[in-house]
Amino acid sequence: MTFATEFPFSLPRGYRDADGILHREGSMRLATAYDEIVPLKEARVQANPAYLVMILFSRVITKLGDVTHITPKVIEGLYAVDLAYLQDLYRRINEDGHNLMDVECPHCAGKFRLEVSFLGEAVATPPSV
Repeated sequence: MTFATEFPFSLPRGYRDADGILHREGSMRLATAYDEIVPLKEARVQANPAYLVMILFSRVITKLGDVTHITPKVIEGLYAVDLAYLQDLYRRINEDGHNLMDVECPHCAGKFRLEVSFLGEAVATPPSV
């Protein structure tokens, strides 16, 4: 297994920009210690600790559809289900180092890797060798 530092995702609902364009496909990179420390210095986070995720995600989401400059304002514009999806993805890739799960078929005993999303959807990948 190779060491991945960036992970693609597809939002359940999507981000609608000022022109009304819906953006669902994006990518998130692994967070560094600095990514998690910097937001703590922000006045917005000190005033409202829940704002930390807005700043953190604006640092680690590298693109969202055609949007390449991700700001806290973009993250604020996400639907709640999309924010929850990204929080789950962030936890999985930064704690587990990947967004895959090894599973075994109860019928044929075949081994598979699944990418399991927040909403319970799964995408099979070829068995690991």
